[in-house]
Amino acid sequence: MQGVSHRPEAGFSPQPTPPRKGWNRPQSHAAKPKRDPAPSRLAYRLNRMWLTPGFRKLTRVGLPAFVLAFTTLLWLSDEDRRASLAGGLTGMVEKVQNREQFMVNEMTISGASTPVDKALRMMLPVDLPASSFDIDLDQLRQDILLLDAVKDVDLRVKPGGVLAATVVEREPVLLWRHARGIEQLDEQGKRVASVTSRAVRPELPLIAGEGADRVAEEAIRIFAASGPLLPRVRGLQRLGERRWDVVLDGGQRVQLPAQNPVAALERLIALDEAEDLLARDVSVVDLRDGQRPTARLGMTAQNSIRAARGQPLLGPDGKELPAADKKS
Repeated sequence: MQGVSHRPEAGFSPQPTPPRKGWNRPQSHAAKPKRDPAPSRLAYRLNRMWLTPGFRKLTRVGLPAFVLAFTTLLWLSDEDRRASLAGGLTGMVEKVQNREQFMVNEMTISGASTPVDKALRMMLPVDLPASSFDIDLDQLRQDILLLDAVKDVDLRVKPGGVLAATVVEREPVLLWRHARGIEQLDEQGKRVASVTSRAVRPELPLIAGEGADRVAEEAIRIFAASGPLLPRVRGLQRLGERRWDVVLDGGQRVQLPAQNPVAALERLIALDEAEDLLARDVSVVDLRDGQRPTARLGMTAQNSIRAARGQPLLGPDGKELPAADKKS
């Protein structure tokens, strides 16, 4: 019906709605509490630890590495397993090293004399053919450089299994006579080889005395400055490991100073060319004092002067001769 209002009229009380079935039933237990969304203390601490970089690295890397290492050590604790593993690795390495491309079949040596060539072949640590892994080139080079005659050496393994050695030998320029014999020296005073006598290498100038080898370069400069005197020079003698004496033929000596010996020798050569000093009967020319050079007369010149003065003559030992010897 249209236009009918459902609002209750005055004085009309609606009937109460009857309760539904079961509404008045007493509750058997209390309502469950709501769950707390906050994490537990343990979960919070574990979460904080996981956010630490070191803990994450330990968990992801350290723990697997520890397990792997522990397993490996446990497996290797058995002696038979270790022996089997070592044998397998050794066999594998030998199989690789003994391949044809790694084998050295021959050795070639260039720039070496016959004795040095023979010494180098004897110093090879293995018999050829051998694997190049069995030849330590650096150690072999150091051993070869210990030879007096070798100045430098280059070692290379060339294609085709050839060990090539290029040797630079020391060139002897001096003979050094000392208490233990005669040695050949290079321009730096390094020993090259021994000789039995000077006649073996007569073309080499001679130096003598202890410590002369340590100043070989100075001796070479003195020989080079000798100029016109060089044909008369028998050698240089080192005195007191401090200075040189130039020994000339006929027994003449030139005493050089410890400092600037070349300059002193050049002054003597100029004086000899002007005054013909060394052609006279002079036994010693002392140049140790650069401001006052002196000369010692020979025995013949001394006796001539003594005879002119009416003095007793001198013998070979420098002592005066008895009267009978003087008359004779």
